Amino acid sequence: MAESDSNPAAAATERMRVAGSAMTEQGSQLGLTILSQAEANTQEAFRAMRAAAQASDLNEVMRIQSDYLRDQGARSMAQAREVSEMIANFGRNAIGQMTGRN
Repeated sequence: MAESDSNPAAAATERMRVAGSAMTEQGSQLGLTILSQAEANTQEAFRAMRAAAQASDLNEVMRIQSDYLRDQGARSMAQAREVSEMIANFGRNAIGQMTGRN
């Protein structure tokens, strides 16, 4: 470690390597989060389709669709917020690691 303290280029290279490794791991986390969100959205869509198929009249179908669209809108906003927060944190962490301020 003392050698890297006296060699700024080596220290910067090591910080870049660590940051790159962290970005790879964080990218995997992001991908898994998006897959989980897509799975949840698909399950909810099928749940609504199943309920609509079993509805007794058109009013019930309309209510099911309305509920689904309202819930999906809220779900989409929460999912977008979650992904945005992850990306912002990844960026902060990467900058911190590259500058040595983490």
